[in-house]
Amino acid sequence: MDTERIAENPWGLEPLLDVGELAAYLGVPVSTVYDWRTRGLGPRAYRFGKHLKFAVSDVRIWIEQQRDTPPSDGR
Repeated sequence: MDTERIAENPWGLEPLLDVGELAAYLGVPVSTVYDWRTRGLGPRAYRFGKHLKFAVSDVRIWIEQQRDTPPSDGR
C-alpha cells in the first residue's frame, strides 16, 4: 500500500486499494483475492467498469472478522 499516496489525497476521500495493492498488503497472491471474490469471501469491493477497488475501512473490518479465537481449554 502506498502510504504517501494515501496521505496526499487532495479530495479528502477514503483511500481505495486495487486488487494488487490489497494482495500485497495481505501478503497473498492476486489470484487468491480473485478466488475469494468468486466464492463470496474477502472484503467488500466497489466495481468501476472492469476495475475492483477496496475501501481501506472495509478491508480493516474484514481483517478484524478473520481474527481467530483461541480454543477453549475445556475447563
